[in-house]
Parts: sequence; structure tokens; C-alpha cells
Amino acid sequence: MYNDEQNLYHYTYRKDGSEKDTGAARPTVDEQLHSYQNGPSGPVQEMKPVKKNRMGLKITALALCCALLGGAVGGGVAWAAAGGPETSVNVSTRPATQVSIKQVDGKTAMTDAEVYASSVNSVVSINTTGTSGTNFFGQAVQTASAGSGFVLTKDGYIVTNYHVVKDADTVKVTMYNGDTYDAKYVGGDEDYDIAVIKVQAEDLQSVTVGDSSILNVGDHVLAVGNPLGELTFSMSGGMVSSVNRAINVDGTPFNMIQTDTSINPGNSGGPLFNQYGEVVGIVSAKYSSTSGSESVEGLGFAIPINDVRAMILDIMTNGYVTNKPYLGITGGSMTEQMAAQYRYDVTTGVFVYSVEEGGAAAKAGLKMGDVITKVDDTNITSMEDLTVVKKQYSAGDTATFTIYRDGGQTTAEVTWDAVPAEQQSASTDKQQTQDSGQSGGYTNPYDLFDYFFGGRYNGSSAKEIG
Repeated sequence: MYNDEQNLYHYTYRKDGSEKDTGAARPTVDEQLHSYQNGPSGPVQEMKPVKKNRMGLKITALALCCALLGGAVGGGVAWAAAGGPETSVNVSTRPATQVSIKQVDGKTAMTDAEVYASSVNSVVSINTTGTSGTNFFGQAVQTASAGSGFVLTKDGYIVTNYHVVKDADTVKVTMYNGDTYDAKYVGGDEDYDIAVIKVQAEDLQSVTVGDSSILNVGDHVLAVGNPLGELTFSMSGGMVSSVNRAINVDGTPFNMIQTDTSINPGNSGGPLFNQYGEVVGIVSAKYSSTSGSESVEGLGFAIPINDVRAMILDIMTNGYVTNKPYLGITGGSMTEQMAAQYRYDVTTGVFVYSVEEGGAAAKAGLKMGDVITKVDDTNITSMEDLTVVKKQYSAGDTATFTIYRDGGQTTAEVTWDAVPAEQQSASTDKQQTQDSGQSGGYTNPYDLFDYFFGGRYNGSSAKEIG
């Protein structure tokens, strides 16, 4: 065993651990070797550690360690004082970044922080309450929702999505500084998903409207809004993933700006800014779903501001869009089955079931049985395509229609009419005719209860009016 009292590395065979010489002659090396080769001469003794009282040794060792540790620390301090290496944490002395509030002039590119500082006072949080049917006891069910918007004029006109404020009984607007206002619904358009509300205020900070037509894929954009109805005045950033993206939202086709900017419930109606701090879009929709085993994320959509700018001003003046284009037909998507039934050579387009007397289509010479295949340079393969292309025009604009008729093609110059006032008022009265299932005043059995521009079908019929 090891004896650590006299010699830390001295080994002894004695059972008691002693090293005292008893006077007996030590065996020579040859004798030890001979003994090993011929086996032990007696029973082998088990080697056991010596049981000694080492309390004093432990106390002495502890004191020694403390002394050594203290000396090391003292030596380290002295070493550091002498300029030697030391254990330290690097702390930055960089001063705080000063974010300036710049004037949005359309020429000066800004950092994300500068865009936020320059525009956040123009963004609003919108909270609405309403009712939705009745419960088991016949009591009205109260609803609440939240969205976003932005100040368009200093005297309190605010733009948001139609779906944010539709069917609302009360609308409250909260500014970045905490001021809260009761808002009045001015008007809106469901097909473009835009609405205007008004608060009684003065000298509000308004946004600067930009040009969405010059956006490029890859341009940096920012969204500021009220995600989840709680995280007010949050900003998220990304890039333009696509321009002029045609998507379908609840049966209504839209032309959208696609972006990977984080969009969440509550962002609807908020502004989409470019890097110059200008509003180029109205945040409207998000795709975030699971289809099979594939998860869909990073797909946000905003309404191009150029598509709705004139309509917003129209709503501010008249309460609804007075120059919404109207064709005056009852039509539906052409199919292969219809082509076979009528022996047509075209299988896609918009089949004209009827033409409204005195309407734009009738004035241009369109008639029942025609198939609209093109409007200006845009191919028309379905009713949805026609609905999308209509959003590029206003009442009074002229477009060239390419039509399949009697086995051949012909063209017609169509000057768009305005949607009749009674249809506009029906769309702003919370769609009472839709809820009651009425036809909206049309007697033609193929007519929809809603006006054509909404892109909605009447039951199983594939026919629409507009």
C-alpha cells in the first residue's frame, strides 16, 4: 500500500504500513525470484488500507489550500495591475443610435427605423363590436374584432379593409400616442375590400401615398399594424415576392402585391410601406395553412394602392364607388361540356347568357351566345378572369373585347358603364338581400342575388351579372 505520511510515493508490503526495520535479513533478488517461481510459501495476506486518524492532516491540508488560493488571487491582482492578461467582459461604449424623423418626399431612402419613426403616428389600431345572430335563448350574440388602418387626411379620414369594419355596430380608433376616437363608417366596397371611416380630429399626421406600379420583385417593404389585436404598432419587414399576383379570397378575385413580410390577424387594413416611407399597399390577406404534409408560410398579400386610390376618394365624396365599371351582361365560365353541347370551337372564356338592354355590352353590340375570350391584351378563360380585368378600368373607360361568334372571331369596342346606384346601396347596407336570399331585384332566372363584380354564384348556377 501507499504510505503518504513519510514518503508519498514509497510502497511497503507491511500490513500495518510501518517501515521500521526489524533486523531480519532482507531477501536477495535471487531469493525473491526463486520464491515467485516456486509459489508462495504461506497464505497470501490481503492488503488493506491502514486505518489512521487523519483529522489533523485534513485540517492542515485545508489551511494550506486556502493559503495557496489566497496567494494565487493576490498574485493575479498584482499581475493584472502590472499589465498582464486578465479575465474580463468586453462592454460596448457605442452611443445609442439616433433615429431621425424624416420628411417623406419620395426621393430619400430611409432605414427601417426611420420609416417607422416617420410613419407610426399615421397608423391606427381599430377595434369593433357587433352582433352575429342569436344564441339558444334568443339573445343577440356580441362579437368583437380588431384590425389596422392609416390616416389619409389630417382631418380624420382613415382607410382600412372592408372586412375589418363590415357589420360593426361600433368602431373605435386608437392612435400611437394613446388617443382614442369613436369612428363613423363613411363607406366601402367589399369587392375591393376597402373602407373609409372618419374620426372627429384635426392636425393628424397623414401618410404619403406612393406609386405601387413601380414596385419590383425584391424591393424592401414594411408593414405596421396591430397583429393579434394586442401587439399594437408592431412593424415587420420583408420583400416584394411578386407583383400583380391574382388570388381568390372567399370567392372574390384580387390583384395583389405578394410579400414575405410577416402578416397576422389584426394586420388587415394597415399600410404597406416602401423604403421611402410611402404607402404602396393595404395589407389584406395572409395564407398560412397546412395542405397535406406541406405547411404554407410567408405568404402575405396587400392591395396595390394604385388600384384603389381613386375609389377611396370616391367613397370619401359619395359614400360608395360611383365609377365602378359595369358591363351589363349575365354570363358564366365556358366549359368543354358547354362547347360540346352548343358545338362551339372554344372551350374557355365567358359565355354571354343575356345582355341588359341599354347597357354597355348592348351598346357595343354584344349578344346572347357570344363568348368573350379577350379584353384588350388580357386573355379571358373564365368569369373570374373577367372580374379581375374589370378592376383595371373605371366607368367611362373603353376596352376592346375579342368575341367568339358563329364559328369565328370578332371585336367590339366597349365603354364601361357605372354600376347602378341601387346595386351600390345594396352592397353598403350590410348585404341584406344576400342574407335574405332574395335576387337583388333581378327577374332573370340566371341572375345572381349579388351584383356581378363580386364574383359569386347563385346556388349551383355558374352564371353572373355585371
